[in-house]
Amino acid sequence: MFDLPVVEKAERRAATDFRNALLDMGFEMSQFSVYMRFCSSQAQIDTYCTQVEKRLPAGGKVNILQFTDKQYERIISFSGKSKNPANKSPDQFSLF
Repeated sequence: MFDLPVVEKAERRAATDFRNALLDMGFEMSQFSVYMRFCSSQAQIDTYCTQVEKRLPAGGKVNILQFTDKQYERIISFSGKSKNPANKSPDQFSLF
């Protein structure tokens, strides 16, 4: 998740480039400044952390959170006043 400055045109462009880089790496948008990606091992997490670090914009704040499949499944989510169904852990071997 991140909070990037978007006052100046160059800052907006850097924020857009960062979001696009996350999408290119296989992340999906959960909310506008919150992106997520399933990783099957700590080595894979470390690899993606390094890739994200290489694409960080100059300003702003970026946090990377790690949690288990069970913790992901226990997320309670609402759309408006409607409760969304529970999250299902992603399949480990998804092919695109």
